Amino acid sequence: MTDAEALHQLVFQKTAARGRALSKLGYFCTPFRPENGPFDDKVIKVYQAQRNHETLKSLVHAHDDYVQVLRKLGVTVPKTAIHLLPHGPKFVPVIVQDAIETKFMMRSQMIEADLTRALALMDNAGEVIARFWNGLTKEDGRVGFHPSIRNFAVINDRAVFFDSFPPLIHYTHAEMGKVLLLFSESRLIRLIGPLVPQKLAAIQDEWYSASETLIGLVGSACRLRPEDREAFLDWGRLFAQSAMPKFADDILRGLERPPRLPRYWTGFRKLLGLQGEPNL
Repeated sequence: MTDAEALHQLVFQKTAARGRALSKLGYFCTPFRPENGPFDDKVIKVYQAQRNHETLKSLVHAHDDYVQVLRKLGVTVPKTAIHLLPHGPKFVPVIVQDAIETKFMMRSQMIEADLTRALALMDNAGEVIARFWNGLTKEDGRVGFHPSIRNFAVINDRAVFFDSFPPLIHYTHAEMGKVLLLFSESRLIRLIGPLVPQKLAAIQDEWYSASETLIGLVGSACRLRPEDREAFLDWGRLFAQSAMPKFADDILRGLERPPRLPRYWTGFRKLLGLQGEPNL
């Protein structure tokens, strides 16, 4: 059996037989890691099937370009590939990515660390955010970044970013709004989304703003460890001035108090049943 045949068999067998589900934190899918076979060292991410082949071709092109641009900007990304698997009249996008051990996930390390170590982890992630935005140029086009605590692993003090979907490149604001709708795992979102397109599209706004990505990282840390929120706010203010001076004024305004999640996003998270810490 070829790897392509093995992947097809893996994706379309019963969900319970695929392997270990890794989280319920995602908007688009629940990643899993097979327990044996040729993909036992990979994480598999299966997205909503689509009929429109042009939409899918654009998605694959954008994904490949996005991973390339991330690496060009100094973001460490595990080996990652996207595939389109035929399934009746539709095609299913599937991402296959080198697996990272659970112990390296930034979120779990942040929960278990003392404050000194937690701030060092913030440094590791912040350095990646700063490299990305400081290196991005107009020639790169409209490129976004979603560097949340959940999307990082930290290995030997080096942050690894593993979230390549949706590919935040080439799409306009309106087009990305459609991607958020088309590929959501939730049937409820796919039904409700067209009724509130502006609210749904607004989910992406933070991803295309240098200041908001750092503010979002600090906000996540504050919600994860509310007892240390003043330390995280101080970290963010100092980091902005030293590592992201072009964006520091906006970041400082956003860190005058602990950042809150927008109401529309907390509402969508409740609809999706996603795990997470309560809003501050």
